[in-house]
Formats: sequence, C-alpha cells, structure tokens
Amino acid sequence: MKHYDFADKFHALYDKAVKLYASGKTGADSYFTPAESAFLAANGLSAQNLYDYAEDHHGYGEPGYDRALAIESVRRDYFLNVQHGKTSTKVLKVAALPAKTDAVQGIEWLPRLIPKTKAKLRGELPDSLMYCCGGDRRFFKQHNIQPAEFLSLVWRNLDHDAATIEWVVRRARQK
Repeated sequence: MKHYDFADKFHALYDKAVKLYASGKTGADSYFTPAESAFLAANGLSAQNLYDYAEDHHGYGEPGYDRALAIESVRRDYFLNVQHGKTSTKVLKVAALPAKTDAVQGIEWLPRLIPKTKAKLRGELPDSLMYCCGGDRRFFKQHNIQPAEFLSLVWRNLDHDAATIEWVVRRARQK
C-alpha cells in the first residue's frame, strides 16, 4: 500500500463521485471500479462515504473536499493503526442513538453525535447515516469545531465521554 499519495487518490475519487452525482447517477455501489473500491477498503473507507460527500457537495456545497480529506484521514489512521487494517463487522443501530433533540449540559445533538462519531471512527456507520451531515455541520458551526477535530477528540477520549463533553462545553464558551 502506498501511503504518501493517499490524498491525491482520495481527491480523484472525491471529484469522480461529485461529477457522477451531478450527472444524475445515483447508487454508491456503481461509482467506482473494483480497483478503486479496493483502494477505499484498504484505507478503511467505502463508496458510501464518497457518495455521501458528493450528495451533500451537490446539495449544500459542503462539507467539501478539504473537510472530507481531513475526516477520512483520521478514520484511515484509526483503521490502519488501531484496527490494524481489519474492517469491523458491527454496524450502529440508528434506533439506539439518542434523539436529535437530546442535550447534555445544555448542548443539543451532542449525546447523539458522540456515539455516531465513535461509529464513524470504527467504520460502523450504517449507509443511512453520514458523519458530517447537515445536522452535524450545524452543531460544528454553532460550537466552532472542525469535524475532523471532533473525530480526533472522540478518539482521544474513546472511553471517557465526560472529557469530550467538557471539551465541547469549553469550546462553546470561547465563541
């Protein structure tokens, strides 16, 4: 596996997905060649990840390539160095997530975002969920947090949600 050119290959696939989506092509499974899909899998990513970015890029103009690369670089690092390149067989059950309106220390969305972020980190998000979706982006903007920064924060505090919550509370006060 080549590591140095990951960003270049990811950029090419991101652009391809955006172009295909803009042309009206839907269905993540039809976007990439077997070799491209193998590259994604070897880096802990999926066609669905790129499809979601393309869909939101087309519909909302974000999160954009730069944020997508930052997010997927953190995911890739976790996949290669913690999961040792082995894909998780677990999938987060959407019904198990807290409600979108649930709050902790007065911060809505955070109780839902923490387990969702852990699932993203481990590659366990179902196809129906996207990390850095519109709701996540509203949260990140409101609290002045970069999406990849939050993914890294959750990784650092994987078994200590209280530390993640306290960090978000401090960041929210800095606005």
